[in-house]
Amino acid sequence: MRIAAIDFGGTAVKLGVFESRRMVAAEEAPIVGGRVDLEAVARRLDVLLEGHRPDFAGIAVPGIIDPTGTRLLAAHGKYGDLHDVDLSAWSVEQFGCGAAVENDARAALIGEVADGSARGARDAALIVLGTGIGTAAVVDGRVVRGSHGHGGILGGHVTVDVSGPRCACGNIGCAEAIASTWALSADAKAGRLALGPVLSERLSVAGSIGIRDLIETREEPESASLLDRYIAVWAAAVVTHCHAFDPEVIVVTGGVMRSAGVILPALRGIVHQNLWSSSYRPRFVVPEAPSTSVLRGIAALAADMDSDNTNEGRQ
Repeated sequence: MRIAAIDFGGTAVKLGVFESRRMVAAEEAPIVGGRVDLEAVARRLDVLLEGHRPDFAGIAVPGIIDPTGTRLLAAHGKYGDLHDVDLSAWSVEQFGCGAAVENDARAALIGEVADGSARGARDAALIVLGTGIGTAAVVDGRVVRGSHGHGGILGGHVTVDVSGPRCACGNIGCAEAIASTWALSADAKAGRLALGPVLSERLSVAGSIGIRDLIETREEPESASLLDRYIAVWAAAVVTHCHAFDPEVIVVTGGVMRSAGVILPALRGIVHQNLWSSSYRPRFVVPEAPSTSVLRGIAALAADMDSDNTNEGRQ
């Protein structure tokens, strides 16, 4: 069984070829200006396939997927040229097979449950701490999608501060609007944050800063205070996810987790402290191969689809 997998990520498109669920080839290409050239993606994947036709295909995108699992409906400020494109039909045209199309956070969780850090879990949740904040959930072995495709993936858009800023999504005080990489950079450039001299210098030189900069300058009181606030916000989002889905395991991933030794103990401690008194205290895990979680998940999802009707069996 040959599977072609495509991950339209925040900054790059990742391509993978799988043989019987094992990745045998992979490639990554940067995204320039938030736009994607589908013809170029198809050409690169054809090269990776070495002339072979895939039996199945899977495509992950960062946003809301329509209930039929064929197209991206909405992704605020990202991949506008993919909105409402029938990606399954495009896959038939390009590769001769339909594609399973899924939200990238859901795909990442599917990958970790299938053969990663949450292998075999029946009830699991995921939070992605990166440019934004993404989430996903699996309940009793079934991926949470909801009747309109929004289920489980908007955990970064729970209100954690009713007096907080307006988020790009339209809500007030979202976790992502307060404690994400894009929010940090925007707030810092706008002068809304107190920054120590080292972090200020980094902002001046690079023009932007990220969570890693906070971590690397946490000897400065200003950075330490900001980092503590961010961890508290992330914990609030995780607590809400736990109260909603009651997972046995929480997968924490994203670029921030390159500093898991700093972040994870504090995050786990706050979550366990703040959960409902009788709630199960889930274990926290970090993927060993986070860069391939989405590809592995979308490949696993594609393999479970019927080859004659790619979207049969979506749960």
